[in-house]
Amino acid sequence: QVQVVESGGGLVQPGGSLRLSCAASGFTFSRYGMSWYRQAPGKERELVAAITSAGGTTNYADSVKGRFTISRDNAKNTVYLQMNSLKPEDTAVYYCNALNRFVRGDYWGQGTQVTVSS
Repeated sequence: QVQVVESGGGLVQPGGSLRLSCAASGFTFSRYGMSWYRQAPGKERELVAAITSAGGTTNYADSVKGRFTISRDNAKNTVYLQMNSLKPEDTAVYYCNALNRFVRGDYWGQGTQVTVSS
């Protein structure tokens, strides 16, 4: 049974930090690219950050470059998103995605709410 479970969201003041975690099970985690997406009210879901299966390559949305860092621990089947210098516009539900096009694996978590407000 595939499970993708995000955690670590919450309420934080502008300029603060949060670390999101995404724990995966039920598939070969080390063979999947992992990504974080977010969706704000009334907006489309957007890609925030992505990391390749071995962790050698990352990419980020322009809006979070220099503030967010994606990383993964294949031994723990977990991907992280360290978010620093948070802004009110970072407020959204953050989703974790696991993707392997070769085996047509595409899995999503249920999301975790991040609210940046004073």
